[in-house]
Amino acid sequence: MSLQQRKWFYLVILSFIWGTSYILIKKGLEGFAPLQLVSLRIIIAGGLLLLIGFKSLKTIKKEDWKWLALSGFVGSFFPMFLFAFAQTEIDSSVTAVLNSLVPLFTLFVGLFAFGISFTRNQLLGVLVGLLGALLLVVFGSSMNPEQNYWYAGLVVIATICYASNANIIKSKLQGVSPMGIAVGNFVCILLPGLALLPIAGTFNSVVVSGDFFWSSLGYIVLLCVIGTSIAKVLFNKLIQISSPVFSVSVTYLIPIVGIFWGIMDGEAFALEQFGASLLILAGVYLVNKKKKKAT
Repeated sequence: MSLQQRKWFYLVILSFIWGTSYILIKKGLEGFAPLQLVSLRIIIAGGLLLLIGFKSLKTIKKEDWKWLALSGFVGSFFPMFLFAFAQTEIDSSVTAVLNSLVPLFTLFVGLFAFGISFTRNQLLGVLVGLLGALLLVVFGSSMNPEQNYWYAGLVVIATICYASNANIIKSKLQGVSPMGIAVGNFVCILLPGLALLPIAGTFNSVVVSGDFFWSSLGYIVLLCVIGTSIAKVLFNKLIQISSPVFSVSVTYLIPIVGIFWGIMDGEAFALEQFGASLLILAGVYLVNKKKKKAT
């Protein structure tokens, strides 16, 4: 398999995995509070990664650990919180579409933090994408007045975190293996994740019992094994063999998968929302247009 074929293979697989992750989070929240879900994700995924990739820690240099810690919190710890709390109020399909903002923010983070320039067309793409996101929130709020669409802002913050992480891995962790990055990330956030568990139990807003306990636990385990552990390694590999903007272009396909699962679960997704989603993807296309030669 050529390098170009491998990049697209990773991209498609990640699109399906992460597009499915939002419905898994939604199902996990039926039986667990957001803090509990986040804590369980960190503990289960971290334990699994340590089990299968412990040897990779020996290859990590001392100077890389500060970047691994930053990558772990920015690329995993904080987004897990933000998505879990956001989906207590907004649909999983909307969350999946809003995640498409990642390439737009990757461009901005690359400019301001790493000095990567962009063109006028790419700036236009950012504006078009942000307009689409705004319209998606407005349409969703009018369709679902019982939902608090201010929580969509948490998803936007999470996309900025993902964008920052892509640039950190590409610019600072090229010498660390994809498995080493994934394991190192979770080594850094495992203790905070463990510390959250008793706090989540003490301030629990959802009774962890009844019909949803075992099904929700099963969805969380599936989310951890595939959506976090395996996907983390694949994404780190994708970043290292491509550009940051190409790697986060996984968000082209995530909305399709996310909307499909949302509709299958009974979520409403109107024609206006499809139009807003297309605006976001058009913006992502413009942002990526210049980068094609570099991928």
